[in-house]
Amino acid sequence: MDAVAALVVAITGLPALGVAAWYARYEDEHARGLALRWSLIALAILCGAVGLYFAGGSRGATTAVAVAMAVAVNALAVSTVLHVRRGRGG
Repeated sequence: MDAVAALVVAITGLPALGVAAWYARYEDEHARGLALRWSLIALAILCGAVGLYFAGGSRGATTAVAVAMAVAVNALAVSTVLHVRRGRGG
């Protein structure tokens, strides 16, 4: 059952990879910055999934991995929002 939870978390990281690939098609620096941030979000989610898999049934380890993944993804989301606001040109 622990592997199913890790697999579900890993699958939820795949759309972020799709968004990163979408932005990577464009040539400007702003799009490359967005692609980098989205790929880092996907990486944080996938690393969290691996951590959940290796945490196994340990409740403390699972909680620590989930909190670390949530902090990393939220920090990267704030970075993405700030990057978008900085690139508006206004």
